[in-house]
Amino acid sequence: MRLAYFDCVSGISGDMTLAALVAAGWPAAELQRLPARLRLEQVNITVQAVRRGPFAATKVDVEAPAQQPHRHLHHITAIIAAADVPAAVRARALAVFQRLAEAEASVHGSTVAKVHFHEVGAVDAIVDIVGSLVGLDALGIERVEASTLPVGGGFVMSEHGRIPVPAPATTFLLQGVPIHGGPVEAELVTPTGAALLATLCERFGPLPSFTLGAVGVGAGTREFPDHPNVLRLLVGESSPAMARRSVAVLETALDDENPQFAAAVIPALLAAGALDAMLVPTTMKKGRAGWWLVVVCELTDSERLAALILARTTALGVRRRVDERFELPRRIEHVVTPFGSIAVKVATLPDGTERAIPEFEEVREASERSGQPLREVSDAASRAWENRPRG
Repeated sequence: MRLAYFDCVSGISGDMTLAALVAAGWPAAELQRLPARLRLEQVNITVQAVRRGPFAATKVDVEAPAQQPHRHLHHITAIIAAADVPAAVRARALAVFQRLAEAEASVHGSTVAKVHFHEVGAVDAIVDIVGSLVGLDALGIERVEASTLPVGGGFVMSEHGRIPVPAPATTFLLQGVPIHGGPVEAELVTPTGAALLATLCERFGPLPSFTLGAVGVGAGTREFPDHPNVLRLLVGESSPAMARRSVAVLETALDDENPQFAAAVIPALLAAGALDAMLVPTTMKKGRAGWWLVVVCELTDSERLAALILARTTALGVRRRVDERFELPRRIEHVVTPFGSIAVKVATLPDGTERAIPEFEEVREASERSGQPLREVSDAASRAWENRPRG
């Protein structure tokens, strides 16, 4: 699997992302042709080599007319829909701008349809977002991960006056993402950078185990005396056999809980983002029957899910530990059966072969629609995947 890891030693912005992608191997000429592919006039992109502290880095600047209209989401959608870029890039770009619109609407007490994008809707932001996605696609990236994010500190000026760092829209976008303040008093994570990672990143945390192939260093605009203002992009191949990563395991014992209430917390935990959740019958002190509740989740979700357990059960405490787990690469495909389209989860085994399991909820829905047994619908989905066109 082709992996891109963003080492955000100085946060992330759209132009830093473009620069890191170019430095990692995306041809600068391809980036400079992007305005024409977006049908944006009077927009030029310059790429130059600079230094930021001890780093030789690449700097990207998007030059556009100073006066830009305030755009609604439908204006952005029209530009992206008409762009000469792959369909997958268009879909991801729209998802990023949808997140930005939701953030702006939340901050200003408006709606997604009514919100103006202001600075975010400027031409350079469109280039930053679509360009970042085109660059990732050109480098063949299949998975994006990132470090925890330093957001900086202090205050910055905006169209709405002096605001604290991180900016309100950025804080909305970074909900659920591990962040920390510093290391300088400045805005290190912009709304554009936050929206890109919030949409694309599948894990935030330490550098994973993979074979490093290329390194790109993108430069930010500002220079700090004792801090390199750079974004490092590490590109390489992760083993198709198994990935190893850290997860949180939450545990608690329930000895005075109604079994029906205990069972009801499982779907609530899964809906809230738990990777797995289970109840195990056990014998408690004094021979009382009880339940052992075990939840596996992302590290960043552990506190939130622990709070949910304490709110929904009679537990007075939840234990947390960090474990490593091995994972098979997996993806979702859709197959066409006599009972409709059904999602199939495809896992790559250590020997390189693949195993496909129909998603139960879609099998159940198709079974209810058709009146056919679950087994028949599931078998039809498995056969459709086995007989799919290859090549």
